[in-house]
Amino acid sequence: MDIATVVGLVGAFAMVLLGILNGGSLDKFVDLTSIFIVVGGGLMVMMMRSTLADFLKLGGIIGKAFGAKVDNPVDLINQLVELGTLARKDGMIALEGQEIGNPFLAKGIGMLVDGTDAKMIKSSLTNDIAGMKQRHEMSAAILVAGEKYAPAMGMIGTLVGLVNMLSNMDDPKSIGPAMAVALLTTMYGAILANMIFGPMSEKIKDYSAREATNCALIIEGIMFIEAGGNPRLMGDLLASFIAPKARASLAAG
Repeated sequence: MDIATVVGLVGAFAMVLLGILNGGSLDKFVDLTSIFIVVGGGLMVMMMRSTLADFLKLGGIIGKAFGAKVDNPVDLINQLVELGTLARKDGMIALEGQEIGNPFLAKGIGMLVDGTDAKMIKSSLTNDIAGMKQRHEMSAAILVAGEKYAPAMGMIGTLVGLVNMLSNMDDPKSIGPAMAVALLTTMYGAILANMIFGPMSEKIKDYSAREATNCALIIEGIMFIEAGGNPRLMGDLLASFIAPKARASLAAG
């Protein structure tokens, strides 16, 4: 569970709620018509721009923003150095059965143990990175669509409310509810776009970028091990993938 996503989301809604309660009551900001137009209509438009199979993954995509975990690159480098040391000492077969938590690294090590050609290893792992990026881009694209369509549905709801209000100007009692729809749909659209879909799409893009960097690091390490390089030099080779402060901690380790 990504604590930053949870705290940020809860905190943002808490600030909005405090603002609402400071100036009135919460029930004034709840309108079923506005919810139907913005939330229901927005989801339907998101479905329309996607395949049904992709749209049904929306829950999992949102869950990824809360639970996606990226390995610490320093830990990956340390593990690669250990594996490289073991391979140089006892041969590639000694890597078989080693406990490896990262699936991408585990696949690369498995190919080394099987004696797969270096070009084939690099090609296979590179293709995996491309596939991963494509999946993440498609996931983020659905959330980006929600970020775009939610305010648009809010604007449609605003127009609906204004039309209802202007067509019933002779009935003062109908003006208030119609104006509420006009304003609340805009508010709901802004909340969905800027407090849910937008931040979550950016989170997934960031996750994808960091995961791709880790994968590139792993490929370099796998190729180094396959070539029989000195494990003592591997840390220096892979240090370019991490921040300077992390390099210092790697050297200290």
